[in-house]
Amino acid sequence: MPKTTTEQRFAVASVEELPLGARKIVEINNRSIGVFNVNGQYVAVLNLCPHELAPVCKGRVSGTTAVSMPGQYNWGQEGEILYCPWHGWEFNLLTGDCLTDKRRLFHYPVEVEDGTVYLLWKGKT
Repeated sequence: MPKTTTEQRFAVASVEELPLGARKIVEINNRSIGVFNVNGQYVAVLNLCPHELAPVCKGRVSGTTAVSMPGQYNWGQEGEILYCPWHGWEFNLLTGDCLTDKRRLFHYPVEVEDGTVYLLWKGKT
């Protein structure tokens, strides 16, 4: 019998729990997932660094240096860059992209309804 894809929706936080720049780490289906408010956009990522499997969602969130002329250091992407707490790898929370490698964070779809942030889980049954 072929497997079918099902989608579940989990309430992970109220909008009040996640003000700008905040995060919450939740456990869903035996997976640790970080939910972030990145400049007003809610993002959920698997709490696993693709480099060495660190709990990446426990790292600091900040910005990074932007492309600039030699000798100049321009700061950008404030509040969008997650730094792995073990080795400092930098990931863009909005895209999941690593800034120095081809590895990516695993994203989960998120939606907001009536002041509640929901994580959408797709699985096979």
